Amino acid sequence: MSLPHAILTALLEKPSSGLELTRRFDRSIGYFWSATHQQIYRELGKLEAEGYIRALPSEQPARGQKKSYEVLPAGRDELARWTATAQEPKPLRDALLLRLRASAVVGTEGIEAELRRHLARHQRQLTEYEEIEERDFGPGRDTPQDRLQHLILRAGIDLETFWTRWLTQALETFERLPAEERPS
Repeated sequence: MSLPHAILTALLEKPSSGLELTRRFDRSIGYFWSATHQQIYRELGKLEAEGYIRALPSEQPARGQKKSYEVLPAGRDELARWTATAQEPKPLRDALLLRLRASAVVGTEGIEAELRRHLARHQRQLTEYEEIEERDFGPGRDTPQDRLQHLILRAGIDLETFWTRWLTQALETFERLPAEERPS
C-alpha cells in the first residue's frame, strides 16, 4: 500500500498534475520507490475516488487540460496514520546473491561479468546521489524538511557505498579463486 502514500507525500509537498508528479517521481521518490507512469495515474484515480485528493479547479475548460491535484484533510490523516503504523523490515531478497550462491554448485560462467555490471551500475548511482547531495544540501539547507530529505539521500548513498564495496570485494575474491578450484 506504499504507492498511494508516496503519491500523497509528493502532493503534500507540492500540488501537481499527473505528468508533473511522474516527472518528480523520476527525479526523487523514484530512487527508492519506483512506479510507472500508468501506475501513478491509476493510483491518482483511486485516491480521488477515496476522497483523499481532489482535482484543483481549472480556469480553462477541462477538455485537453491537465488536472492538478491537492491532498484533502482525509488524505493527510491517512498519511499520518500510515507513517505512525509499525511495519516489519523486509528481508533482503536479491537475485544476484542467489545467483552467486547457485554458481558455487553449478559453475561460475557469466558471474564475473554480472558482478562487474552490477558494480558499474552501483558506482554510477553513487556518483549521481553524491552530485544531488552537493547540489541540493549545501549550507543554508537546514530546515526540518531539509534534514529529513537529506537523511533519505544519505541512506541511498550509504547503500550504494555498501554495494560498491561489497561487489569490489566479491570480484577480488572471485579473481583469487584458482581456475581449477572454481566450481564448474
